[in-house]
Amino acid sequence: PTFRKGAAAPSRLSKFKNKGKDPAKLREKRITECVELRKAHKNESFLKRRNITLSSLPDEEALSPEYKDMGSPCSMEDIVRDVTSGSREAQTRGCQAARKLLSQDRNPPMKEIIDAGLLSNFVSFLLLDDEPSLQFEAAWALTNIASGTSWHTQQVVKHGAVPAFIALLASPLLHISEQAVWAIGNIAGDGSAYRDILIECNVIPALLSRICPDTPVSQVGYLRNLTWTLSNLCRNKNPCPPLPAVMQMLPSLIQLLHLSDKDILSDACWAISYLSDGDNERIDVVVKTGIVPRLVELMSHKELSVMTPALRSIGNIVSGSDVQTQTAIDAGVLNILPQLMRHPKASVQKEAAWALSNIAAGPCKQIQQVITCGLLPPLVEQLRNGDFKTQREAVWAVTNFTSGGTVEQVVSLVQSGALEAIINLLQVKDAKVILVILDAINNMFMAAEKLGETEKLSLLVEELGGLDRIEMLQNHDNDLVYQAAHNLIEKYFGVSDEIEGVKGAATDAFVFHGTDVQGAFEF
Repeated sequence: PTFRKGAAAPSRLSKFKNKGKDPAKLREKRITECVELRKAHKNESFLKRRNITLSSLPDEEALSPEYKDMGSPCSMEDIVRDVTSGSREAQTRGCQAARKLLSQDRNPPMKEIIDAGLLSNFVSFLLLDDEPSLQFEAAWALTNIASGTSWHTQQVVKHGAVPAFIALLASPLLHISEQAVWAIGNIAGDGSAYRDILIECNVIPALLSRICPDTPVSQVGYLRNLTWTLSNLCRNKNPCPPLPAVMQMLPSLIQLLHLSDKDILSDACWAISYLSDGDNERIDVVVKTGIVPRLVELMSHKELSVMTPALRSIGNIVSGSDVQTQTAIDAGVLNILPQLMRHPKASVQKEAAWALSNIAAGPCKQIQQVITCGLLPPLVEQLRNGDFKTQREAVWAVTNFTSGGTVEQVVSLVQSGALEAIINLLQVKDAKVILVILDAINNMFMAAEKLGETEKLSLLVEELGGLDRIEMLQNHDNDLVYQAAHNLIEKYFGVSDEIEGVKGAATDAFVFHGTDVQGAFEF
């Protein structure tokens, strides 16, 4: 039977569900089919951020002469003249003017500043500890250039900004240190190559030394930026972040996950979601921190920006081994999934259904816990009424359920209305979804065979309109769909006279509720 679960361990693949299947192909299939959930970009947060306001500067400093508006030069020529002059006052004025242009909402002149050759000047100004205003303006300008495209970020890195910004993290002036944090976050957000360059330059210890969970309210913005920068150091795959770096960051991320600020919680959860998005070894590193119960708790957070990455993290964890999945079940994930399956936001329903599909790919003990926690009704609701992306995940849940469940569990699933719901979905255009549904129906027939009830199930499928739809699929453009439909009809609907013979007597047996499922496959 078809089976889908991410990061399956070799020992798992030798079990009945995957017997005879190539582990590499299974993994590749899982990655392909979950591409929707594995996009490099996320809507809830940005890879890079441009600093538009002076929010990182304390009010009293903003009012001091050192940080007052020095007046803006009128042209790029004026900026170049001031920045390259020998006067600190002129250099500060030129940097401030450049920073203002780079902080425009629309079309900041990043390339013009780079083409004017000013980056080397800006980087050299980062080293001037005795000129904090110039240091700050230069750091801000470089931060905003690094927020641009990969090419813009590359120019900042090429001019030696990485070691300068890492050194600047230790500045006793919080707003200057914060600007360095922000710039490093933008560089890390560009991709795995710059992420790893930063890690090799020992950025992680320098960042972690600045984390103080008892940060006063006035400095919470600094801690938010630190958390966001750490999350960017956790993200991107091919390659994933080096495991030693992950081990360095995890204790601080765990600390941050126990704070109450929603922005800090959101980025800390996203960081965990990136770190758990990998093979079982990487999932294990996260699980062994003991953070799973807190992640499950955060799945009920009132803020969508926190709930979504917490749900994604748990979804990643239950895509691992049975033991890793059980950790999430023991932490109460199945008590929260029903409400998330019914969440008003479709993206949450989809993620919840995806998590459920992976739990349903577990052994029958875990499948029983799915039933006991009342997940079949919301699953059927999504099959009937969810948007297509959610229905696709729900279909996988049904197929995984029928693949590993006991006969009694499969009967419960059919009685819940799942068979009727997946039959109605046989008219979708997506060939992969159709194949998964046909596989689920085949698995249901295999359970019926064990009870000697295939004829009754054939009749039920026919009465629900399933036979007509399966017959239609024999004309499908996709050869695999045609073959699967043809095999089902040939195997279970071939002896039409026999089915006709039981039709009158058996119709009353097909009830969807309240039947004893232990002895017979009666619906």
